[in-house]
Amino acid sequence: MAAIPPAYADVVARIARAAQAAGRSAEDVSLVAVSKQQPWEVIEPVLAAGHKVFGENRVQEALARWGAKEAHQFAGLSLHLIGPLQTNKAREAIAHFDVIESLDREKLARALADEVQKQGRSPRVYVQVNTGEEAQKAGVTPDEADAFIAACRTAYGLGPEGLMCIPPAGEPPGPHFALLRKIAVRNGLAKLSMGMSGDFETAIAFGATSVRVGSALFGARG
Repeated sequence: MAAIPPAYADVVARIARAAQAAGRSAEDVSLVAVSKQQPWEVIEPVLAAGHKVFGENRVQEALARWGAKEAHQFAGLSLHLIGPLQTNKAREAIAHFDVIESLDREKLARALADEVQKQGRSPRVYVQVNTGEEAQKAGVTPDEADAFIAACRTAYGLGPEGLMCIPPAGEPPGPHFALLRKIAVRNGLAKLSMGMSGDFETAIAFGATSVRVGSALFGARG
């Protein structure tokens, strides 16, 4: 039985406490362990402890990390793409990821839909919403979200299951989480990917169904 890393145990316990405080079950909140830019020696103990859900920002980095290891290590692994996706990486993203959380434009929706048809493989998708309307950040704006979700469903057949956001640094995250939840509810979407190392407990209070935690699990990235 592998030893459970203390940081991992702490994050899991914090998720459980935050869920309980919000009147929710801890089982309703999935932990996406953000392994991007982390060395294997800090990822492997979390994997060995039984954790199976990991998040990566870049397709090529993810393939280099997860594709070269022995397949038996990864039984039940769920790999999430949480960073911006270029259309020329759509083929690899569809082939290797279980969840794509950063769908944010029609050109990408078209590319993903084409690859789903070619490969016969359908990862779950989330629409990324730029709740702070930051020019440097990916995601549809809140006033574009309804139309884009509808287009994903009707024109591209992608059927998003939820929404994702990254609130602006330096702003209270709560209003952004509340806005994302409001958009999800009116579009009939059940899943909310929101909250990172510094604010995941707040996100759980606002209804997050998955939280993306990296530095609190693995330490600062190199």
